[in-house]
Amino acid sequence: MLIRILDDFQRDPTQAIITLAAFSFSLVIAITVHEFSHALAATSLGDRTAQSQGRLSLNPAAHLDPVGTALIFFAGFGWGKPTPVNPFLFLRISPRQGMALVSMAGPISNIVVASLFAIPIRAGLVDLGGFSFELFGESVNDIADVILINMVFWNLLLATFNLLPIAPLDGFKVVLGILPPESARGFARLEQYGPGILMMTIMLEYILPGPGILSSFINPILNLLTTVVLGGQVL
Repeated sequence: MLIRILDDFQRDPTQAIITLAAFSFSLVIAITVHEFSHALAATSLGDRTAQSQGRLSLNPAAHLDPVGTALIFFAGFGWGKPTPVNPFLFLRISPRQGMALVSMAGPISNIVVASLFAIPIRAGLVDLGGFSFELFGESVNDIADVILINMVFWNLLLATFNLLPIAPLDGFKVVLGILPPESARGFARLEQYGPGILMMTIMLEYILPGPGILSSFINPILNLLTTVVLGGQVL
């Protein structure tokens, strides 16, 4: 990601600075809202662990992980601080189903944020003609347009990525919560292998030519969400 922006800087420094600012702003907002929503959902279900640790906050400092944030810029992926949740403190709902709801809160919040920032785009106030994320905004010179487009794209990407059914991503706990008890117990045994599987999948995405497993899963969902959120328009 950073290398791509540096390449753009050599061609058009002003546009590269605008792109970097829009990208940074969008990711900070997306991660903050995502983790805050986990904390809010857990608190509403009766678990105040996140609240007691200062995570029920929209202050980015409470949610950004230094290493995870740095990796976003250098590798194109990363993470925020995991929101602490104790599912055994949930009221009137089982721990497994409660965790599914808490996990869904993050991606849903990102889709909501993307939908809000998409309103000016749907209204025709932003020209998407010729814009390309691969070139990072050569044809978009207005910083407001760049921020709006980045907010939509990165929030939808964060939501889609987190819905992967691989631990420790949100999708794993969502699947765990909707499976029948016996199937859920078998699926839960895969949790210990999740981080290794996820890292290997990400590495293969960069090593192997052509679309990898991640792209094959994420791109169709991301394209669908983008089309729905933008009312048929495509970024």
